[in-house]
Amino acid sequence: MRQLFFLLLLCSLSTVHAQTVLTGVVTDKASGKPLEGVSVSVPSVNAGMQTNARGQYRFSIPAKGQYTLQVSYLGFKPFTTAITATGNSIQTDFALEETGLFVKPVEITSLRVGEHAPFTQSTMTAEEIKKQNFGQDLPLLLNQLPGVVTNSDAGNGIGYTNIRVRGSDITRINITANGIPINDAESQGTFFVNMPDFASSVSSIQLQRGVGTSTNGAGAFGASLNLSTNDFRDKAYGEISSSFGSFNSWKHTVKAGSGLINDHFTIDARLSKISSDGYLDRASSDLKSFYTSAAYISKNTAIRLNVFSGKEKTYQAWNGVPFDSLKTNRRYNSAGQRADGTFYDNETDNYQQDHYQLFFNQSLSSKLDFNIAGHYTRGRGYYEQFREREAFADYGLANPVVNGAPLTNTDLVRQRWLDNHFYGGIFSVNYKGDKLNWSLGGGWNRYEGGHHGNVIWAQYAIPKDYRYYDNDATKRDLNVYWKGEYKITQSLRLFADMQYRTVQYNIDGFDKNPSLIQHNTYNFFNPKAGISYTVNDRQEVYASFAVGNKEPNRDDFEAGINNTPKHETLRDVEAGYTYRTSNVVLQANAYYMDYKNQLVQTGQLNDVGAYTRANIPDSYRAGIELQGSTRLGRLFTLSANAAFSRNKVKNFTYFMDNWDNGAQDTVVYNSTDISFSPSFVGGYTLSARPVKNLEVSLIGKYVSRQYMDNSQVKERSLDGYYTNDLRFNYVVPQKLFKEVGVQFMLNNIWNAMYSPNGWTYAYEEEGREKSSNGYFPMAGTNFFAGVNIAF
Repeated sequence: MRQLFFLLLLCSLSTVHAQTVLTGVVTDKASGKPLEGVSVSVPSVNAGMQTNARGQYRFSIPAKGQYTLQVSYLGFKPFTTAITATGNSIQTDFALEETGLFVKPVEITSLRVGEHAPFTQSTMTAEEIKKQNFGQDLPLLLNQLPGVVTNSDAGNGIGYTNIRVRGSDITRINITANGIPINDAESQGTFFVNMPDFASSVSSIQLQRGVGTSTNGAGAFGASLNLSTNDFRDKAYGEISSSFGSFNSWKHTVKAGSGLINDHFTIDARLSKISSDGYLDRASSDLKSFYTSAAYISKNTAIRLNVFSGKEKTYQAWNGVPFDSLKTNRRYNSAGQRADGTFYDNETDNYQQDHYQLFFNQSLSSKLDFNIAGHYTRGRGYYEQFREREAFADYGLANPVVNGAPLTNTDLVRQRWLDNHFYGGIFSVNYKGDKLNWSLGGGWNRYEGGHHGNVIWAQYAIPKDYRYYDNDATKRDLNVYWKGEYKITQSLRLFADMQYRTVQYNIDGFDKNPSLIQHNTYNFFNPKAGISYTVNDRQEVYASFAVGNKEPNRDDFEAGINNTPKHETLRDVEAGYTYRTSNVVLQANAYYMDYKNQLVQTGQLNDVGAYTRANIPDSYRAGIELQGSTRLGRLFTLSANAAFSRNKVKNFTYFMDNWDNGAQDTVVYNSTDISFSPSFVGGYTLSARPVKNLEVSLIGKYVSRQYMDNSQVKERSLDGYYTNDLRFNYVVPQKLFKEVGVQFMLNNIWNAMYSPNGWTYAYEEEGREKSSNGYFPMAGTNFFAGVNIAF
C-alpha cells in the first residue's frame, strides 16, 4: 500500500501550476562561448538549475513577486540581479567574467561523473547539507537519497552510524575526501565517528550508485561517495552555529575564513564539539574535531594543504537490544553489564584520527590540467571491556594455582588497540576538448596496521598491562585508470573507462589464531563503457556496463589457509532516462548487478570457531529507481523517490549450530533474499514557504522488511517502517549580522517504534529451529533546535 502511495507522489510531480518561467543563456565574457554547468538560482524560493551544453537555463518560480536571481560558476565572478515576476516569461542572459584564479577542484574532476555521463548518481550541495546538519553523523544526512538506508547504534544519529546503498553496506561503498581514500584498509568500512562534524566542512557530495566510474582506494563495489571540501571563498567570513536536542545532545561549531589575501592566499578553519547521552542507555558520545585549509592560488596554479582531525569517546552500544527487551525496555544496553546487574562505567571506544592532505593543481592550457596530491592518515586508539570469567588459556596463560587450588578463569578489564599509518599519493591529468574529454589518473597507498591487546586489570594472576596478543598487517594498493567521453554528435556521447588495480595484503597473525599468516596478492581489471543520448532539451537517456572486483577484508582471511576466500566480482548494467522542464524533473533508472563469489554470512565456523563469510557462486540485485521534483503552486515544492528491487542469493548452503549434538546442521536454499536488502525504499520531502524567509518541510521515509541473514526466515527479520519528520528553517530579519538562521527539527513525529539494523543467530535445540536476535532501535519522537550566525 505504501509503495502505491510513493508511486502516486511521483506521478503528481508532473502537475503544472501558474508560474513565471525564467530563461536565458550564460556565456564566457572573454570568448563569447556558452558555459555548461553554471548554477542559476532563486534561493528564496529554492528554485534553480545548471545550464546545458548550449549555456541555456529554464526553470520556473512563483507567478508574482520580487526576487533575486543568482548566477555562479567556479572560476568566474558571481553575479546577482533583481527580477520581478509577473506571470509571464522572463529572459535574462549573462556574460560571466573570469576571476583570473585557478580554483577548479582538479582533485575530484576525474573521479566524479558529469551531467551526461551514463552512470547513476545524486549530488548534494553545501546548502542542502546545512539545512539538516544538527550534529548527526554524515550518513544520516544522506537518508533521503534513492535506495539509501541509514542506522545508528546509539539510536539518535550521533556516534557510530552506518549506511547501505541498494543493500550494499559501508564496506562496499568507496569513500573519498577530495579524491583521497577514506575507507579503512583492513575492514574496508568507513567510521564517520572518527570525523565528527565533517559535514560542516563539505562543499558538495556525489553518491554514485552501482559500480560507478573508477576511483581511488578500496570498497568501490556497490556505490561510491565522493566528498569535496576544497571550496574557494574570495570574501572573508565567519560562522557560529549551536544546536541542542533530545538526550542532552549538543553541537557547537565555529568556522572562519580569510577570503582572498594579497590576491593569492586563503585560509579556512573550523572547530567543532558534539556530545550526547544517546537514546540507548549509556550510549554517550564525546566528539571533538577541527579542520584547517591553507591555499596559494594564481592564474594557472593552486597549492593547498588540508589538516583535519577527529577524536571520539563513545560508550559502546554494539550489542543491540535483545528481542525480549525490545517491547519492555527498548533502550536497554547490555554493554559493560556485570553478573550482579551493575555496569562497568568505562566500557568505551576511544580513537583519534589525523588527516594531512597536500594538493598541487596546475593548468597547462585552456584544455589541459593536472593534479598530484600526497596524503597521510594517522589513527590510534582502543576500546575497553570488562569481561567476566575469562579463561586463562584464551590469553595464552597456564592456569595459576591460588591458595593451593588451580584457577581456570578470572574477571578482567582489557583494551584492544589499533595503531595505524596510511599514506600515499594520487594523480590525474585531465583534457577537455571540443569532442573528446579524458582523464588519466591513479594512486598508490600503503597501510601499516598494528593490533595489540592489553589486560589492564585482572582479579587473579595476570599482571597489569599484560599484552596477550600483538600482530601486524600491511597492505599496498596501486591503481591506474583512463576514462574518456567522446561526443559523436551534439546529442550522442560514448564513454569508456579502464582501471588496473593491484593489491598486496600481508597479515601476520590474528588475535585468536596468532600462527595464521596470510600473504595474498590480487590483480584486478575493471572496465566500464556507456552511451548517452540527448533526445532534446528536455529528455536524455543513457546505458552503461561496468565491472568491479574486490578483495576480502581482514576478518574473511581468518577462515584459515585451506579456506582462504576468493575475491568478489560484480558486473553491473545500468540504464536511465531523464525528463526536465522548467517546472519538473523526473528521473528513472534500471539496474542489474550480477555477483560472482559474493562473500556472505553462511553460519559456517572457521578454524578457530568464529563465524566468517564464505563465497557464494551466484547472486544478484535488480531494481528500478524513480525520483523527481516539482513546484506545486506558489507555496509548495515536492521531491520524491522510490526504489524497487529484487536481491537474491542462489543455491547456497546455510550452516546452523545444533545444540543437541554439538555439530552443525546444513540447509540448502535455492533462492533467498540477500540480507539487509529491502525490496522497497521510498522517500519524499514536501516543502512550503508560507511567509518570507520561512521554509517548512515534511520529510517521509519508508523501508520494507529486511532479513538479517540470507535464510529469508521471517522470525529473523526487521519489520518495515515508515517515519515522518518536520523541519523548520527561518532566516531572521536583522541588520547586525550577514545572516541569522534558526532551525528546528522534529524527528519521527508519529513516534514509530522501528529498528533499521540488527543481528541474528540461528540454532537448533530440542529438535526445533530457534533464533536469538538483537536490534538497534531508533529513538521515538525527538527534536533538535539550532541557531546559525554568519558574519
